[in-house]
Amino acid sequence: MLARDIGIDLGTANVLIHVKGKGIVLNEPSVVAIDRNSGRVLAVGEEARRMVGRTPGNIVAIRPLKDGVIADFDVTEAMLKHFINKLNVKGFLSKPRILICCPTNITSVEQKAIREAAEKSGGKKIFLEEEPKVAAIGAGMDIFQPSGNMVVDIGGGTTDVAVLSMGDIVTASSIKMAGDKFDAEILSYIKREYKLLIGERTAEDIKIKVATVFPGARQEEIDIRGRDMVTGLPRTITVRSNEIEKALRESVAVIVQASKSVLERTPPELSADIIDRGVILTGGGALLHGIDQLLADELRVPVLIAENPMECVAIGTGIMLENLDRISNRKFL
Repeated sequence: MLARDIGIDLGTANVLIHVKGKGIVLNEPSVVAIDRNSGRVLAVGEEARRMVGRTPGNIVAIRPLKDGVIADFDVTEAMLKHFINKLNVKGFLSKPRILICCPTNITSVEQKAIREAAEKSGGKKIFLEEEPKVAAIGAGMDIFQPSGNMVVDIGGGTTDVAVLSMGDIVTASSIKMAGDKFDAEILSYIKREYKLLIGERTAEDIKIKVATVFPGARQEEIDIRGRDMVTGLPRTITVRSNEIEKALRESVAVIVQASKSVLERTPPELSADIIDRGVILTGGGALLHGIDQLLADELRVPVLIAENPMECVAIGTGIMLENLDRISNRKFL
């Protein structure tokens, strides 16, 4: 049996794995639960995510990726090893070729860390490819024509903005402002306004169920529970959409600014194409209510959300795996 080629979207929030010929076979949170005393890995993925903020002192739930890059090498390696073994993609005597995606402006040291983690977790040959490029391919954009395509990929740790033409990136920007930062902003807003401490998962619930970033676009409310900072006792409050819009305003302005700066550096011929074709939003952050309206309003170009925004990068790796032999002849990162 020969090893299958695999594509990995190594995200700050989720890891998605695409196996050639099978499609996306794994979509799990990038969380690892470890026993502090023995250093043993207790749980990985969804099982570990359920433990976040709910573990005794000796068990710690770690997110080994921060801002789109590896923050804890050993834990990342253990997590990748667990996922790859779970998929059973290794051959009898051969190892799989792995295509991994990374943010656009990471350093050569960070690239090396990703490459090494993939090699140690069982890969034979490692290819690195830039995330917005793969996301654009996964969203169905034909980036190999001599025309401009713009993609904004809002993930968990980073937002990558890129203009692509002729199969490569023309101008790009990668900022450390994405889903995790939105959660942190909601958390600190609730703490500041209501003197209530809530966990990361509650903040994420608020973001999904009531948050909007376009003023007046959503009128929802949600009851949340947390610990009162004054009395130390549990308390319930009601949070509304318009409050969260104010809380996220500054963070979203950073993404708008990054998109504008990429457009400003784009050659005029490609800018004209973008007015016709619009901007495609990918990544989990594309699902944030009102983000498409806000960007369309600010950039004055049509903004569309990709069909499966969260899976675009993984779908893109699948398309690239089909052409891996052609790609591997080209210079890689």
